[in-house]
Amino acid sequence: MKILKKEILAENSGIKITKLEILSPELAKKAKAGQFVALMVSEKGERIPLTIVDSNQAEGIITLIFQEAGLTTKLLGKMNIGDSLYSLTGPLGHATEIKNYGRVILVGGGVGIAEIYPVAKALKKAGNHVSAILGARNKDFLILEPEMKAVCDELLVVTDDGSYSRKGFTTDILDELLKKGGYDLVYAVGPIPMMRKAAGVTKNYNIKTIVSLNALMVDATGMCGGCRVNVAGKTKFSCVDGPEFDAAMVDWEALDKRNKIYKEQEKHICNLYKL
Repeated sequence: MKILKKEILAENSGIKITKLEILSPELAKKAKAGQFVALMVSEKGERIPLTIVDSNQAEGIITLIFQEAGLTTKLLGKMNIGDSLYSLTGPLGHATEIKNYGRVILVGGGVGIAEIYPVAKALKKAGNHVSAILGARNKDFLILEPEMKAVCDELLVVTDDGSYSRKGFTTDILDELLKKGGYDLVYAVGPIPMMRKAAGVTKNYNIKTIVSLNALMVDATGMCGGCRVNVAGKTKFSCVDGPEFDAAMVDWEALDKRNKIYKEQEKHICNLYKL
């Protein structure tokens, strides 16, 4: 669980996105697109879920990408090459159902781009025509563009402020593509408002849409129930039933409220640690 490589992908206005390559042979051997790990920085720390962005079975390496937001991600960001994580559990969650759907659109917003990358790569390998829409607040926070370009047939980029490529939102382009017709699946990952809007857009075209939910997790193995979400009127756990669900069935309002429960406490503890 030693950190072999560390790269700052984006840093501006106090926000940082970091990529780590970690030695974990057993995880690298079994990891599939759509799965995640539960990570602990130290013995007294919390467990946080991070998507497995890439894996190298031959070298026993997995790649994780994260944005510093709460206490644990900020502590993780302070770790350096040669440091070892206290705990790394996985691969967790159901892998993405990979098959030849035909023409698929992947939508990634912010750090969600890191989560759609392994799915794009797997879907392309399965013979799909892959279009991807990447969105970022500005050029500085656009990540993995070359990597995505290498595994997609079509790559479209938008920034909120127009500092790079086209100004707008991922859902604007999604709507434009779907108006042309001929698509068989949409897969979206990003901030909850973005995924919710994507679900609304695709509903108009009656196209199946899969989202990977970033619900709060504590245990990440189905024991605590902290990541429960309401899907099709039933309670599901993101960690063991997901993290992927049919976007049309998700109770987005409940998910949004639940993810904000500890917002103030998180700010308080980060201030205590002066992070």
